[in-house]
Formats: sequence, C-alpha cells, structure tokens
Amino acid sequence: MAKLEVVSTKPREAFVREYEDAPLREDEIRAEVSWAAAKHGTEFTHFRGEDPFLENVFDDKLQLFLPSEEAAGRPYFMRPGNMWVGNITEMGAKAGDFKIGDRIAGYGPFKSTHTLKAKEALRMSERMTWKEAVCYDPAQFALGGIRDGQVRVGDNVVISGLGAIGLIAAQLARLAGAAKVIVCDPILKRREVALENGADIALDSSAVDVGLQIKKATDSRGADVIIETSANYHALQHAIRGIAYNGNIAVIGWYHECAGGLNLGREAHFNQPNILLSRACSEPNRDYPRWDFDRICAACWDMLGKGVIRCENIVDPVVSIEDAADAYMAIEQNPSSSVKLGVTFSR
Repeated sequence: MAKLEVVSTKPREAFVREYEDAPLREDEIRAEVSWAAAKHGTEFTHFRGEDPFLENVFDDKLQLFLPSEEAAGRPYFMRPGNMWVGNITEMGAKAGDFKIGDRIAGYGPFKSTHTLKAKEALRMSERMTWKEAVCYDPAQFALGGIRDGQVRVGDNVVISGLGAIGLIAAQLARLAGAAKVIVCDPILKRREVALENGADIALDSSAVDVGLQIKKATDSRGADVIIETSANYHALQHAIRGIAYNGNIAVIGWYHECAGGLNLGREAHFNQPNILLSRACSEPNRDYPRWDFDRICAACWDMLGKGVIRCENIVDPVVSIEDAADAYMAIEQNPSSSVKLGVTFSR
C-alpha cells in the first residue's frame, strides 16, 4: 500500500504525494500512523509565508531576530501536521524497551509512517484516546499561560480565542480554581465546544463589545486574569478593556506586526494591566527552578493520560489522509470549518 504525506511547496497551497521510507537505523523505531492532527496557529504562520524564520535567524546570544541571506535563499517547503498516534511496526537492535505493536504518539507531520529515536516516542496508557494524545502540544502552552497568568482560586478568568490552546486553557482555568470562566471567539462552533466543556459564559467577539461584557459579568470589576490566545490585536485591545485594574493578561498567541486594533493610550494607560508574554517552551521558566518546560510537558501528559482534559470535541473535523491537503487549505479560507483538524489513515 502506498505511503502518503501532505507537503507544501508554495505558501497557502498543499498537496498529497507518495513517499518511501529510508532504511531503519539500529537506534530507531518506525510506527505506522493511525491518526494525526494539525496545530493551527504556529503552523499556519509558516503556511501563509508569514514566519519570521523564512527570512531571519534568531540570535540566541543577542536574543534578536536578524536578517539572514541563507534563510531568505532557501526554497519554501513545509510538511503540515503537528502530532500523530500509531503502532510500532519495526525496531532497530538498539531501539530501547518498546516492542512491536506498542501504541505510541509523537511529533511530526501528516505521514503514513514515522521514524524516530525511542526517547522521542510518547508511551500511551491503555485508556488514553488518540485525541487526547494529539492535544499534548496545545495543552503545554495552555498550561504555561495559566501559570504565567497566575490564576488563583476564586478568580474570574477570561479565555480569548478558542482554538485548541484556548479550549484547553478554559478547562485548566477551572481546574486551577477559577470561580467564573468566560470565553470569547467569533466562531459559534468553538464557543459551543467551550460551553460543553464547562465554560460559564461565551461571548461572540464579532457581535459584542467584549471588554464591556466582561465588566458587566464581573460586577464591573473586570477579569482577574485573561489568557489571550488568538494573536489578534483587536482581541488584545478587548482584553485590556476587560481586565481588572492591575490584572494579568497572559499573551500566548504568536502575533505579527501590528496593523491596527491596539491602542495603549486608552484603558491600558489608566488601568495598568500586567501584560505577560507567555511561551511555555522558553527557558528559564518564570517559576524556575521548580518549573521548567519538561515539568510542564510531564504534567500535561499525565493529565491527558488520566482523562482530566476533555479533548474529544476539540479535534474536529477528522478527514482521511487523501482529503487532508484540501481540508488543510480550507482552514485558511474558512477558519470556522475546523476546531483542530484531525486526520485518519485508515482505508
């Protein structure tokens, strides 16, 4: 049976093609993939051709983006997809303590097979569903945002933007002790999922003054913490309007250059919000040395394995690998067509 993968050689275009695996090395394992999922935010920055790494490098010493002729000269290429679940079909002689048939998860694009080192594979518990496994990546950044925002028992918490990160952050806010969880997003389907998963109030950010409605829902005080995941400057402005005096706004989304929507001369100037840029994998963690990215990852995998985070209605729709490229491009044209795109490799 032909092995298939989704690739992109031009921004905003993707297609399915056949491929062949390279010979397996002695320290590698190979898995046949059953399910996979995309990561809409970060991936689509690259898919649209808006990724700063396409023309720059990030200098680790200076902590600055710098122009790079080498980066700019590379031909555009990407493999869409973020995480997968499958079963081990081959093992090298020094591939560790896995065995043929074990169900594992890992990072990687939409491909029929994945080859990796044993230490890179995530061992799944018997009860763990594939949808829980592929929510591992967004859960990390959701947890990072909740911790950076310092959600506490009794807080009123707002989640702005309801992709997978936002939908998981809403659940984690409740687990952290939030008294009221308010969510906002322009897409009805995503608001409905958030309500199904326990949010108290869902605001249509395309139809209401979100900042004003947050104030009304919190006895005029405003939210104690807002987790902003959408990377939309209008949403950030509403977060500034809706936050309580000296409250925390944890900004998770990967923003681009501001072309409007943000005005720091209004509520921000008077109400002194604490705007915290949150990126779970940036080290050292704000709570280092007690917390680092490895601990965040371990905590998320543990919660997902125990079914603490509801994911079944987050990974939707699920399409075949043959239809994956078209479905992926449809997200670009119509974001409301998907919450978090899943792919099945069953035929």
